[in-house]
Amino acid sequence: MMMDRPLLISSLIEFADRFHGDAEIVTQTVEGHVHRYTYSDAHRRAKQAANMLTSFGIKSGDRVATLAWNTYRHFELYYAISGSGAVCHTVNPRLFEEQVVYIVNHAQDRVMFFDATFAPLVAKIKGQCPTVERWIALTEANAVPAETPFAESYEALLAEQSADFEWPTFDENTASSLCYTSGTTGNPKGVLYSHRSTMLHAYGFGLPDAGNLSGMDVVLAVVPMFHANSWSIPYAAPMVGAKLVLPGARLDGASVAKLLAEEDVTLAAGVPTIWSMLLTHIQQNNLKFPHFKRTLIGGAACPASMIEAFDDLGVEVVHAWGMTETSPLGTLCSFKRKHAGLGKAEKLALRLKQGRPVFGVDIRIVDPMGKPLPHDGKAFGDLHVRGPWIVANYLGATESPLQDGWFPTGDVSTIDPDGYMQITDRSKDVIKSGGEWISSVELENLAVGCPGVAHAAAIGVRHPRWDERPLLIVQRKPGAEVDKKDVLAFLEGKVAKWWLPEDVAFVDAIPLTATGKLYKLELRKTFAEHFMR
Repeated sequence: MMMDRPLLISSLIEFADRFHGDAEIVTQTVEGHVHRYTYSDAHRRAKQAANMLTSFGIKSGDRVATLAWNTYRHFELYYAISGSGAVCHTVNPRLFEEQVVYIVNHAQDRVMFFDATFAPLVAKIKGQCPTVERWIALTEANAVPAETPFAESYEALLAEQSADFEWPTFDENTASSLCYTSGTTGNPKGVLYSHRSTMLHAYGFGLPDAGNLSGMDVVLAVVPMFHANSWSIPYAAPMVGAKLVLPGARLDGASVAKLLAEEDVTLAAGVPTIWSMLLTHIQQNNLKFPHFKRTLIGGAACPASMIEAFDDLGVEVVHAWGMTETSPLGTLCSFKRKHAGLGKAEKLALRLKQGRPVFGVDIRIVDPMGKPLPHDGKAFGDLHVRGPWIVANYLGATESPLQDGWFPTGDVSTIDPDGYMQITDRSKDVIKSGGEWISSVELENLAVGCPGVAHAAAIGVRHPRWDERPLLIVQRKPGAEVDKKDVLAFLEGKVAKWWLPEDVAFVDAIPLTATGKLYKLELRKTFAEHFMR
């Protein structure tokens, strides 16, 4: 028989302190300066923060909210809150104000920690969140924002606490953290992770075919800590002793490039919108990053042009898929031995897929009646997933979303014989034209390769003859003069003729959701009658 030791998040920071205590955590702070300390420093301050929570009367299972960027203070709170037995509720500040109020009240948060950047938002919502007893600004003692005079200083409170704290031991299935979906349809839904699911997920992230993270790495977590636990980087980095770089609020191309260069970053993770800004800055300034070797791209489909641009920089793109409900690691695109001899074009075609599951995730596709479809790379259907870090039910929901023990993702995809999954669309976004389906994702990924196009969104719009026809909505790059004729000419020959957009509309900015995805619900409202006028 083996020792019965529960999988608890606190063990990660204890391990990092004991065996990687001098590894650095570097933060581009909200205040503007660069802050440096070690895993040992982080552990000490996390224990002080845990004592702080105890002094507030926070008990096991209580929800404690954060409204914060990727910073060392937020990192400490990840461990202080979950490690003490409470639930770390990371609030996404990109949600609409009424949605933030909804999720704070739905979670019944007792304490809110917030960065100074979000003081105006906190000032607006305070009176609407009756369960929140204390508001803590993540600032020095004399730097509480003027907009929130009711708030207390994190550093002042921390200074009063001892670093003598014994992390409690409890059931590994205890809730550890809470994240809400982006709520593009209806209210956001709460996904409650456990210590066990989080620890297993961190192991999965570190596998060679996944994040491939090691103590030799310097990892830049561009993906926000306020959404889906920053793809597990705050857990996986201390697990292996990797140097951790946190970018704070500055996610523009110049700021990210500066951190890549100055901190010798080897691995970064983020969504395509961030990497688009970075690549534009790199190309404009002819920059090189000799240490930067890999980037994980997820949250939205990665276009071929982006993969090729990173290839030119000597950076391997690992295309990934996941969602809040999958913790979020689901699939990643890495090659098998059999693919070593493929040509460049064949490898690119494979890399454009969302990849194969890591151990811990099982996937299938089903038809509208729920019947499993073949994994032949041709049949497409509704994507279902299951595994030890996949949601079983939403917080407070009376009915489980599961179908025969599987979670329906809302994505439409194919799966090939080698297990590589490719999303063709969201079920609500697929364009139905004349009884045939058109992939909005494929149109978008091709369109952003057109010179002068910064971002593109394809939506189905009601059509008098064809039921729906694709409308391509384009945001130009600064100074570009690309027009409809240029875009359609670029797409011609790359897709079936009947797939070509019926029209191209140009906008100053394409709206994005709280998680950086194309906000197609808003676009469909704006262009609902485009072909009927």
